Amino acid sequence: MCICTMLRNQAKFMKEWVMYHAEIGVQRWFIYDNNSEDEIEMVIKSLSDSNYNITRHVWPWIKTQEAGFAHCALRAREVCDWVGFIDVDEFFHLPSGLTLYDVVGNYSADSKIAELRVSCYSFGPSGLKHVPAEGVMVGYTCRMVASERHKSIVKPEALNSSLINVVHHFHLRSGFGYVNVDRGTLIINHYKYQVWEVFKEKFYRRVATYVVDWQDTHNVGSKDRAPGLGTRAVEPEDWSRRFCEVNDSGLRERVLESFVNPQTQLLPWQEEKGEELIRIVVDKKRRHGILS
Repeated sequence: MCICTMLRNQAKFMKEWVMYHAEIGVQRWFIYDNNSEDEIEMVIKSLSDSNYNITRHVWPWIKTQEAGFAHCALRAREVCDWVGFIDVDEFFHLPSGLTLYDVVGNYSADSKIAELRVSCYSFGPSGLKHVPAEGVMVGYTCRMVASERHKSIVKPEALNSSLINVVHHFHLRSGFGYVNVDRGTLIINHYKYQVWEVFKEKFYRRVATYVVDWQDTHNVGSKDRAPGLGTRAVEPEDWSRRFCEVNDSGLRERVLESFVNPQTQLLPWQEEKGEELIRIVVDKKRRHGILS
């Protein structure tokens, strides 16, 4: 089971995303880097050094997510039975308690099923005004009622030779079909509308398919934009309370139950950050001759 994503300046969220998905059944990650200017190379190297099978692929072309995913699908054919195409702010959630490995294994029994379409729930800031220290899955617990769009997990060997896709799903070869996965089995939590200091960066992100710069009046009605926000990167007074129609703490509860270290009471991605800070402090002291 593999995952492919395209990102720009999302390094600070990578460890939570990779570590969580590794625990539920993902075995390989293809990261398509769309001109990041943060510490993405260092983060990916750290994850790779920790035995996560993750690779970075430089993808400099703006507004070419579909082409990037087609390229990834070709690479995945050789090494992946299934590959999911999701963003770094999207997390597979299994309300049934199964693993992702279990789910795709169950569908693999039918050789004609080549695409699993998974519904997405969009979460809001959930009353928060600062980035949650525990990560997005624990921090954000309030979402919109209705699901929005879907993302797909596909068998790369069954894709149409054209590799035509619309980001959320691919065209399949004749004889293969898709299923809509039951929401009680598998869903995607999309932490789409986070605290303002994070969300405002989307005004300048160049990965989104239909919006180059949110300050541009082109495609004002696109779903890549936030409803009611317009084209100005100015925080609305009620931002922290927006997009909150129903409380949903299902994934938060699973993470706290299954991932917290009983000795440190920290989540794996929190422990990693702590270790990084220690390394930085030690390196600085050595450079200044404080430590030998």
